[in-house]
Amino acid sequence: MSLRGTQSTGALPSASTGPLSRLDAADAARRRIVDPAHRIDSERRRGRGAVTNPTGRFEPAQRETLEDGWAFEDELPPLTTEVIIEKPRTIIARNDSPDIGFDRSINPYRGCEHGCSYCFARPTHAFQGLSSGLDFETKIFAKPSAPDLLEKELRAKGYSPKTIAMGSNTDPYQPLERRLRITRSILEVLNRTNHPVGIVTKSALVTRDIDILSQMADRQLAKVAISITTLDPKLARKMEPRAASPAKRLETVRRLSEAGIPVTVLVAPIIPAINDHEIEAILKASYAAGAREAGYVLLRLPYDLKELMRDWLAEHYPDKLNHVFSLLQEARGGKDYDAGWGVRQSGVGPFAWMLGRRFETATARLGMNTRRVQLRTDLFVPPSKDTGQLSLF
Repeated sequence: MSLRGTQSTGALPSASTGPLSRLDAADAARRRIVDPAHRIDSERRRGRGAVTNPTGRFEPAQRETLEDGWAFEDELPPLTTEVIIEKPRTIIARNDSPDIGFDRSINPYRGCEHGCSYCFARPTHAFQGLSSGLDFETKIFAKPSAPDLLEKELRAKGYSPKTIAMGSNTDPYQPLERRLRITRSILEVLNRTNHPVGIVTKSALVTRDIDILSQMADRQLAKVAISITTLDPKLARKMEPRAASPAKRLETVRRLSEAGIPVTVLVAPIIPAINDHEIEAILKASYAAGAREAGYVLLRLPYDLKELMRDWLAEHYPDKLNHVFSLLQEARGGKDYDAGWGVRQSGVGPFAWMLGRRFETATARLGMNTRRVQLRTDLFVPPSKDTGQLSLF
């Protein structure tokens, strides 16, 4: 195989921009997935979520794979995970988005080995000169200096505590955390300083830190949200190949709840015609496991995630590709995605309205969201400064 530069990726026209009928578009999707410009062979990407690895959107040239006649067997090895150590100057990220319930967050990792096909954070890898596709789940940036940086920032003069979100971009409990333990070290700092934290994850590894989280929860300083996208293990395997199984996530909800840690379930993302029929079932199972708060998010498709999802659908559900994007466009004012504050997570129009009412009805029937746990900030104690001077006694 060889690579060449090009300015065109041969993207499939969407239903709203091309003359294709539904059958024609589905057939075109099948043809495209046979030999697209950026497709990686299925054996090489076994256990990965994305099916392509397009060039980052900020790069000056596009790369295509071409058949050059040298078809050696086992020419390329399976994709392995590469860990890149990042040395940031600060660790607390700030935002002023009016539709997000926190103004600061910590991401111990960039990229995520879970490989969720729909992850809205995928396009952030372009800032590293990498692809939103398979690069996002195979080239992971880790920040082992995060705990020390956190202590320094919490110690800063005038620091005012508010809940720090973890998992707002990539999962703090992805497989790499089992070995590096960066998230756990961050929690140790937050526990020692009585600083509130909210965690979002789809990993059962969060139960490893029940000892810390339960202590914090006793002081009303911690809560955890578990993302459950589907109860169907076959669908989960296709969408989230390296994340915990649906059954394991429900067990995680139960274990956290039994330890006294407030648990929220996130039905996220809702993908029309793929998992939207499971809203009520997911909420019912989550309530039975101990979750008492819930939220949902309609599939978000910023930047090149639109085409990555088209590739994924063409690979796994080619007959549903057009239908999925038709419903998304109905909920996004005729576009694949609308990034506007207040609408990007729930959408607009009849389909989006119906999803909202189904969610509200189901949570009301179960008695969920009747009381939101508010984390405390008045217990915060800044970390003491280590002067390095030895004691005389």
